[in-house]
Amino acid sequence: MNTYRPVLTDNALPLTHAVEVLDEKGRVQQIDIPGERPLTIYLDKKELVTLMTLGGAPEALTLGYIRNQRFVNDLTDIESIQVDWETDSVAVKTCISESLIEEKTAKKTVTSGCGQGTMFGDLITEFDSFVLPMGAHLQQGHINQLVEKVRTHPSIYKKAGSVHACAVFKNLPSGPELVYFIEDVGRHNAVDAISGLMWLDGLSGNDLIFYTTGRLTSEMVIKGGQMSIPFLLTRSGVTQMGLSLAKKIQMTILARCSGDHFLVYAGSERIVFHHSPSLQVS
Repeated sequence: MNTYRPVLTDNALPLTHAVEVLDEKGRVQQIDIPGERPLTIYLDKKELVTLMTLGGAPEALTLGYIRNQRFVNDLTDIESIQVDWETDSVAVKTCISESLIEEKTAKKTVTSGCGQGTMFGDLITEFDSFVLPMGAHLQQGHINQLVEKVRTHPSIYKKAGSVHACAVFKNLPSGPELVYFIEDVGRHNAVDAISGLMWLDGLSGNDLIFYTTGRLTSEMVIKGGQMSIPFLLTRSGVTQMGLSLAKKIQMTILARCSGDHFLVYAGSERIVFHHSPSLQVS
C-alpha cells in the first residue's frame, strides 16, 4: 500500500444530465444523457493531449494516463494534479526534467481508441519486457459470475447509454470480487482511470481480472500488460494486433463474454474448464 499521495483536487462532475426530447408521436419526454467535457492535460505547463471524458474521475484519469504513457515511473515523481473545469484543464506538476518530457512527446501514435486514443513514445517496443504471472488460473464458473456481476451492476449505460465501462476484479478462490468500476465516453479513458486508482492504492495486477465493454485493441492490451493483469475479458471482440500482442506476453484473452458464453482467444492454459477442452489456444 502506497504511503505517498500527490496533492489532488476532488473535482468530479455529474455523470448525467436531464434533457427534453420528442418521441415519434411528438410527445415531450425527459431522459438522461451522459456528460462529455474536454479535459486538456498540461504536464509541467506543456500541453500533452485533450481527452473527452464524462469527468467522473478526472484526477484518476489524468494519473493513469501519464502513468500508462510512461511519463513518470514512480508516484513520488508527481507533486500535484489540479483539475479546473472553468478552463477544462488539468495541471500536473512533477519532479521530472523538461528534457525527458520532450523526449517522450517526440513520437506520437494515433490509436484505434474511441475518438482516437494516443500513445507517446515507443510503448510497443517496451511491451516485450512486460511479465505476467504464469501461475494465475481462472475457473470457468468464476467467468460466468463476473459477467453476471457486471450485467447487474448499476451503471450510467443503463440510465443514459453512450458510454463504455471497465472493471477490475480480484481473482479469489470464492469467486470474483469487484474492486473498481469506471465508465467514460471512451474505454481507454476508463482503463486509465482504473490504472490511476490502482497506483494510488498500491494494488498489483497479478491476481486481478480486467473486464471491458469495448473491443480489445492493441492499446487496451498494452495497458493491461502495463498493469501486469493476466486476464482481459470483453463482451465485444479482439483486433488482430491486440491478439498478436497478447500472445507475445502470454496474456489470457476472452471475448464475446455474455451469459454463460465466452471465447478464449489466447492463454487457455490459465482457464480451468468444467470439462477438459479438446484443444488449447495459446
